[in-house]
Amino acid sequence: MKKILAFAGSTSSTSINKKLATFAAENLKNTAFDVIDLRDFTLPIYSSDEEQNGIPEDAQKFSDLLDNYDGFILSLAEHNGSYAAAFKNIFDWSSRIEKSVFRDKPLLLMATSPGGMGGKFVLAAGVQRFPRQGAKEVISFSLPNFYDNFKDGTIVNDELSASLKERVREFENSVNQ
Repeated sequence: MKKILAFAGSTSSTSINKKLATFAAENLKNTAFDVIDLRDFTLPIYSSDEEQNGIPEDAQKFSDLLDNYDGFILSLAEHNGSYAAAFKNIFDWSSRIEKSVFRDKPLLLMATSPGGMGGKFVLAAGVQRFPRQGAKEVISFSLPNFYDNFKDGTIVNDELSASLKERVREFENSVNQ
């Protein structure tokens, strides 16, 4: 059976993006999954000077982990219209280990936020960038107004729920081809 890695581009202990990534993974029908937390990877801030000290153990651990999966579910937190610093940092370190960070595998890329834009700027940045970093296919989904649309562990807006389930189905089909 194929296996997916799901995670949020956030280190918040109350990450709404981790909740969304986990929910999406739970909607897979014929694919196993693991959910990880970026808080489990402690890294110095990437710089060429820091890289001269060698690749940090947790950066290598994260990169090696990506080799074990057939696709990825990633929900990005948006901070000031861009990636959260913790995600950008682990992404930068990972790209120094393996340029094809996403290993030429499918990516279900999502974002959510408390506001009505649903992380659309960070989602657009990822859709534009990640194919050049090895995302074979990028399927995207945005969930606006998280606290209004996600309650008791599920999406309560029928239209948004149907849209996510369709994206998950499309992603799963791509993974299982």
